[in-house]
Amino acid sequence: MRTRKLYKVTFLHLGKCYELYARHVASSALWGFTEIGELEFEPVGSGLLVDPSEERLREEFADTRVLHLPMQAVVRIEEVERKGALAIRDAADGQKIAPFPMPSRPR
Repeated sequence: MRTRKLYKVTFLHLGKCYELYARHVASSALWGFTEIGELEFEPVGSGLLVDPSEERLREEFADTRVLHLPMQAVVRIEEVERKGALAIRDAADGQKIAPFPMPSRPR
């Protein structure tokens, strides 16, 4: 039985580095863009813990059929064996973005 390819796509958007998994990656019909489709998310309620990053990505791309990313925004595309954790990172230092607002320090 032939398994479908799985890709880990890392791209920049508004100062953040997004990591998504998709089944379809190709050159877009739009000149200068990369086409990313069939986004993969964990089924809702599949685990005991809820990952806020994955929930945020699921909400942001809920109705997305295909992403057309500018080629210069794509950092990396990897063909992988299995899906890992999704992430949104700060593009400057690579740290995971805190899903909840951090309390401000007293002045």
